[in-house]
Amino acid sequence: MESRVVRPFPAPQSQQDEAHAAPSLGLARRMRRNRKADWSRRLVRESALTTDDLIWPIFLMDSSEARSPVEWMPGVDRLNVDEAVRQAAEAAALGIPAIAPFPYVDKALRDPTGSEALNTGNLMCRAVRAIKAEVPQIGIICDAALDPYTSHGHDGVMDGERILNDASVAVLVQQAQALADAGADVIAPSDMMDGRVGAIRAALDGDGHEDVQIMAYAAKYASAFYGPFRDAIGTNATLVGDKRTYQMDPANSDEAIAEVMLDLEEGADMVMIKPGLPYLDVVARVKDHFRVPTFAYQVSGEYAMIMAAANNGWLDGDKAMLESLLAFKRAGADGVLTYFAPRVAKKLKAG
Repeated sequence: MESRVVRPFPAPQSQQDEAHAAPSLGLARRMRRNRKADWSRRLVRESALTTDDLIWPIFLMDSSEARSPVEWMPGVDRLNVDEAVRQAAEAAALGIPAIAPFPYVDKALRDPTGSEALNTGNLMCRAVRAIKAEVPQIGIICDAALDPYTSHGHDGVMDGERILNDASVAVLVQQAQALADAGADVIAPSDMMDGRVGAIRAALDGDGHEDVQIMAYAAKYASAFYGPFRDAIGTNATLVGDKRTYQMDPANSDEAIAEVMLDLEEGADMVMIKPGLPYLDVVARVKDHFRVPTFAYQVSGEYAMIMAAANNGWLDGDKAMLESLLAFKRAGADGVLTYFAPRVAKKLKAG
């Protein structure tokens, strides 16, 4: 019987020996060199997030209570006017350039035409006046849309199941005038009615508000990510049908370019894409094509997803928050509307 020769198994080398023994790949360019240390990574960083990039959306309510939690948005509260003033002062102290208030309107004040939006003593107008009186240095960006004020939850006037474009624009113009008279720095039409930017611009200029800016929701999609926001302003229960006849089809990108072009031609000073993270390709296309101030809205559903995952321990909430906002900057956004704004500002301030 043949004897079988068994070769001894070589003794394991240390990892250091193995590394030294490996032949060089002969690479002229090693991308990891610039990543080797924190100082080097900071030197070559392409995009940066600062407090100057933040706009803080807040929710208003007409109440003697200072705060009321928004159930579907952990960490977010509705604020009464006095508390909104205090929060605006905190935002200014943190270096946040602007806030964007949205109202929770009592259901008894809602009607088919959204007439409460034209009331110069409504919740929004009172809040704008109060904030401007106490915190004049902070910018106030006011949404122009009728959905918080209509009994059917749509952004315009209805005839049966049809949204009337021109009739809606006529009301939006009056709403914008009331907000500008109250002290709004920026009017942000979010309704997606055709021609509303031009009509609002003409009305503001005619009223002596030629310095009031317009930030157009130029590409606002009929998205599934708005649910928590609608809960916050109380339109989830009132919305009849959906908004697909005026908000954009999520499948379309070329259409966004046409929408932005029209809004700029009508006098928009800045444009916005909404939602944010699912539409970063649109943000990048708009910025590359027009080279104008371009913003994005990290909407309530995006916020809620990050918070839910963080609260369940599925991801690091702070890291996910900062990474998500940096993605907007990388795509070309000049700023972001985000419910994380004060939290981010505090972290950036702490270094």
